[in-house]
Amino acid sequence: MQSSRSRRERQKDLPTFYYHAHFLEMLQFVYAHYAHVLDQKEHQFKENFDSLSFPAQCLYVRLVNRRGRLFTTHSLRYGEIDNLEDVISELRSHGFIAAPSHSHSSELLQLLTRPQLVRALKSVSVAVKSSLKKADVIALAQEHVASKLLMRALPLEHIVVQCHFETVRFLLFLFFGYLHDSLSQFTMRDLGLVRTQDPNNDYEPRFSEREEAEQAYFFARRLETLQRQSDAAPELLNEVTAWPKPEASTVIDLRDSLALELGKQLEPNTDAALLVYEQGESVECSERIVRLLLSSDRKETAKNYLEQCIAAPLSDEQALMACDIYERKFNKKRTSALTDVLRDAPTIDIDDAYRGSPEWAAVKYMERLGKRAFRAENRFWRTLFGLLFWDLIFESESSARSSPFERLPALLTERRLYTTHQAAIEERLELLCDPKTAQRYVLKTSVKYFGKPNGLFRWRQPILDAIHAFLAVAPPAATAHILRLFCQDYLSAKHGYPDLFVIDGADVSFVEIKADGDQLRRNQMVRLKQLQDAGFKAGVLRVRWVIDTSQPYVVVDVETTGGKGKAHRITEIAAVKVVGNTVVDTFHTLINPERPIPPGITRLTGISDAMVASAPVFADIANSFAAFANDAILVAHNVEFDYGFITAEFERLGKSFRRPKLCTCAAMRKLFSGKASYGLAPLCSEYQISLTNHHRALCDATAATELLFIINDKRRELLES
Repeated sequence: MQSSRSRRERQKDLPTFYYHAHFLEMLQFVYAHYAHVLDQKEHQFKENFDSLSFPAQCLYVRLVNRRGRLFTTHSLRYGEIDNLEDVISELRSHGFIAAPSHSHSSELLQLLTRPQLVRALKSVSVAVKSSLKKADVIALAQEHVASKLLMRALPLEHIVVQCHFETVRFLLFLFFGYLHDSLSQFTMRDLGLVRTQDPNNDYEPRFSEREEAEQAYFFARRLETLQRQSDAAPELLNEVTAWPKPEASTVIDLRDSLALELGKQLEPNTDAALLVYEQGESVECSERIVRLLLSSDRKETAKNYLEQCIAAPLSDEQALMACDIYERKFNKKRTSALTDVLRDAPTIDIDDAYRGSPEWAAVKYMERLGKRAFRAENRFWRTLFGLLFWDLIFESESSARSSPFERLPALLTERRLYTTHQAAIEERLELLCDPKTAQRYVLKTSVKYFGKPNGLFRWRQPILDAIHAFLAVAPPAATAHILRLFCQDYLSAKHGYPDLFVIDGADVSFVEIKADGDQLRRNQMVRLKQLQDAGFKAGVLRVRWVIDTSQPYVVVDVETTGGKGKAHRITEIAAVKVVGNTVVDTFHTLINPERPIPPGITRLTGISDAMVASAPVFADIANSFAAFANDAILVAHNVEFDYGFITAEFERLGKSFRRPKLCTCAAMRKLFSGKASYGLAPLCSEYQISLTNHHRALCDATAATELLFIINDKRRELLES
């Protein structure tokens, strides 16, 4: 709510006619960069718009920025626009607004109020029960009254329709590259909520000719209709065989999305769904074709289709899909390739306390084995790709974007990076043959551009460290192979990579982590195979949750000057290190909070200003505490309180403190339900745990340790049963 108020306050600082300026900015951009795409209709629109008076232009832009096409005239009152009746009359006479017709009947029913609809229905002798809601009244009108008769009954004298609606939407589509009903992005930019590219940059139109733009708009409009109107599928089916035949990759992507969504809605009608899916080229469409053929007992047709996909696959993912289904349906294989890989994967035992963070747990597991493990996934490869080819992607003569709001250069969105810069890319990939040269090049790029927004990755020091370590040992040819895929088709290559890479001496391998209940997705399998084909070791590692007797826990308690970590400070910290059911070490110290301790807190804890006057500040003990808690699971009673204070103290020092957490309060509540209270004192009383100095850190941490022993015994019992 605070964020919303702040935005409204900032919006007051915008110029009065900011929306008009935004519309002119959009028009100027489109007519400057898409002259080759626009035809007489768009040129006539601009000529007519330019001929309007300034107030009339403003009111029309107001309509553009509002949802829908129909408006009541009393809703068009804006403080900055005078003489509203004259302005409306001007817009009407110039063809920018008009009276509604029967083609607008559905929208009219939504616009009018329930009382207006009821009066209209009664005027044509349709009885309306007083209990009916507006949606029911609308349904009644549509069912019992012809649209022309309904139009004569509805109160239309104060309703206007925005004209040139499709023309403006097409212009906005050219600008943004997707359907956008308003200029809200411009407003967000002016409020500082959306970043845009340098307005002085060169821009490259996203469509090379009108036919391509019209095709993209065609598929985008129908995809929008399908998503907004639950009954649109049958009507859209009627035109499927007349769909345009796109050649541009961006248009093909839109067509495939439409084919998939429309086909899903039509699946009760197998032949109709097959007709639609056959228009698409995506692996999702191909798989739906096969499954529909099999479910309708057309096995021979399905077999021929799969053999065709195997012989000439459109993608690695389609090949995997086709081979997998073929083996199971026609060679009697019992399980899928994805299931086989998952079942055959090696398994490691990880303490159950890591259940919410299996990837992080695997990193710690590898480190205990003396290996170096790094979180990778997609961001690792995107960052390496961006750093190695930054100049070609963002700073070459062909690096133009399609609009100031575009996140990526057209080279990537149109899959042209490799064909445009093939020689330079291959030369750059040669740097990988010398690890130190590659490391220096990436470091130089990082230093030069660190923090600069881009559509590929976010700047994070851990990823940069991971890249440095990776380049030192990674096989050059294998790395070049994967990066070449990024250059050839970034949009297809950017997803699905394994969770980790692990360095063991001079070897590097990629690992996809799967815990109990996780499934291996097809695109993950494709990436594993691509990495293997490139020359990397790559595979799946399964995690089995256990109570690991070698896993250290650190049970912590803090006393503070108040209840919130951002506003208050720690006055005492204690930690008990446990391995198995044995206490192996303790950590305890008072802390000078560098601020007075409130009297109420002193009465609760017994800790006074005098007691902490000569105690160390948190900065003095931060490193020793972090070392004490290293590789341990952090435990506390109401752990978020203690963890929040500790992380806040580290943040004040510009450091990060992150550990897996276990809450003894939450665990007791889950494992031993039905107790009257789960506070530390009541639990200690019930389980006969000593709590002689409650609200002092070491006493509370020691008591919570005893609860941890009880919890782990119960968890072990449940896991083994």
